[in-house]
Amino acid sequence: MTARQVRMMPRIHVLMIEDSDDDAVLVIERLRRGGFEVTSDRVEDSEAAASVLRTRPPDLVICDYHMPAFGAEAALMQLRASGLDIPFIVVSGQVGEETAAALMRAGAHDFLLKDRMSRLVPAVQRELREADDRQRRRQAEAALRRSEERFRLLAEQATDVLFRCRLCPRAEVEYVSPAIRMITGYPPEDLCGRPDTLFSLVDEEDRPTLKGSWRTANPEPLRVRWHPREGVEVWTEQRVVGVHDDQGHLVAVQGILRDVTEQVHADEERERLRRQLDQTERLESLGRLAGGVAHDFNNLLGVITGYAEIVLDTLPDDDPCRADMDEISRAADQAAGLTRQLLTFSRQESSKPETLDLNAVVEGTRNLLRRTIGEDIEIVTLLDPDLHPVTIDPSKIQQVVMNLVVNSRAAMPDGGRLTLSTANLDRDRGPSPADRPAAHGRPSPEERPKRGWACLAVADTGCGMSPEVIRRAVEPFFTTKGPGEGTGLGLATVYGVVKAAGGEVDIESEVGKGTTIRILLPATARSGPAPVDTTRDDTTRDDATRGQGKTILVVEDDAAVRAVTTRILVRSGYLVHEAGSPAEALDRFGPGTTRIDALLTDAIMPGMTGYQLIEQFRRTRPELPVMLMSGYAAGAEKSVAGFPPGVAHLQKPFTARALLDSLERTLHPR
Repeated sequence: MTARQVRMMPRIHVLMIEDSDDDAVLVIERLRRGGFEVTSDRVEDSEAAASVLRTRPPDLVICDYHMPAFGAEAALMQLRASGLDIPFIVVSGQVGEETAAALMRAGAHDFLLKDRMSRLVPAVQRELREADDRQRRRQAEAALRRSEERFRLLAEQATDVLFRCRLCPRAEVEYVSPAIRMITGYPPEDLCGRPDTLFSLVDEEDRPTLKGSWRTANPEPLRVRWHPREGVEVWTEQRVVGVHDDQGHLVAVQGILRDVTEQVHADEERERLRRQLDQTERLESLGRLAGGVAHDFNNLLGVITGYAEIVLDTLPDDDPCRADMDEISRAADQAAGLTRQLLTFSRQESSKPETLDLNAVVEGTRNLLRRTIGEDIEIVTLLDPDLHPVTIDPSKIQQVVMNLVVNSRAAMPDGGRLTLSTANLDRDRGPSPADRPAAHGRPSPEERPKRGWACLAVADTGCGMSPEVIRRAVEPFFTTKGPGEGTGLGLATVYGVVKAAGGEVDIESEVGKGTTIRILLPATARSGPAPVDTTRDDTTRDDATRGQGKTILVVEDDAAVRAVTTRILVRSGYLVHEAGSPAEALDRFGPGTTRIDALLTDAIMPGMTGYQLIEQFRRTRPELPVMLMSGYAAGAEKSVAGFPPGVAHLQKPFTARALLDSLERTLHPR
């Protein structure tokens, strides 16, 4: 026998239950000749056998049937009691078939006659092999049980829901993990095998989609809404895989169900914020566009108004053309009103803010509201007696109330209820998303007021608005009314007034159920007199004698406006120098070149602003009377180059009387 063969001989440890030492040696020697490397223990009684089984379990037990005190049957019972799975082979000189069969039924693995020991080695090889197979099977079963236990713990402790649904003959849940209780409020045992209960918890609109995904084993993520036994709606995301039988037929699906409610709400909030940002940027763009259009249109209206007045001054009182010119002037005034609304929307119209009480505004307009809306609409007022004061132009907030009321009246052609209410919103709560379903012009946290908000709400029971209409409601010229029934500037004006005051406009509406528009204004503790109107008509001096030969430098880049302004001044006795740009004014009429008594300049011009031009002139003549003309508001251009002190402002389009009175006050301040 070679060394390699010796190394490859299987080693076995044998327990010999045999009272004959010679017989035991013969058995061991036969096993060695059969290729085994054998170690052995020989015992003759139960106690010795038990000791070996306990301390040195063998690979094989060979037991002589005929033992005086410890036979094969007793040894077999002892081995079974130990719980060890060890091959047990009985050898005997002579025994009947019935006895051998009884031993095999009792658990012996084989029975050999001593005169036929040629079967020993094959029998041992077979039994060791089968014992090894049984051991491997037990190990696999134990591993499977451990795996199943790990899966059970994982399924029971997972926050995601694991499930399996049988599809034939109908969709029915076979297994669902305990996490389903967090979604539905039901334990797994209440849902398994009860498809009606399970599907009743799924949102009615999502139910067909869920069933369809199961029937087709669609692996794409699917979001489904659930209505649990208690609590609020839950959003889930499902992923499934199909289970097929041997013929390839889909028989079941299994997958994961995850609660994505917070994610859905976060996505909705991001989308809401994105739409709000888009709305804000669109409104800002429209505001810039509206302001630019109004500025240019004001220049044109100024020309129309100025020449209309000049022509009227030259016509006799009985001239039939006077009526035509009056109509031109009235049309120009109406057009100027539209431009003022555009400037209000773009926050470029002059304003005279005061500290006031919104309750007083509502009470003060109540009678006018009654005459405006008619008897078929009930007016209800709910006013907070402790309302915060706000700072806003009184005329502007009255215009806001009137515009909202007029819109509400149009929404209730068959009558209804109009409710005007006021309330405070504290600083922390402020204009939160929950309070404002559709906020326009929301300030950043840094811009929010320190003392809270005052809210004025106008609610009606009219036809309401769709979400799309709400999103566009404050855009200028957007209207749902028929041709000739509105300009589409009502809510745009409201937006401009409120935004200029640092506030917000919230719109809550549903088609067929009415509309509530909330005006939120920053609370204030400031008070003081309103600024003096520098354009009031309080001069009665004859226009033709105003100038008295004083020299006025008119700087205006619009030739038509410059021409009509010059005509008005010259007709009133002024000497006028004209310049089409600040550069021309400095070059031709700058300090030390020509005597001028006052500077009348446009505010916004290419290359240099009117403010910068004033600074240039005042470097050598700090007391030079100056006046600004602008199609914007009295403060809309301040951010361009600062607002020098002592500068009067004349809003375009202006009448000849307004121009002359403002210039008179500039030249002769009181």
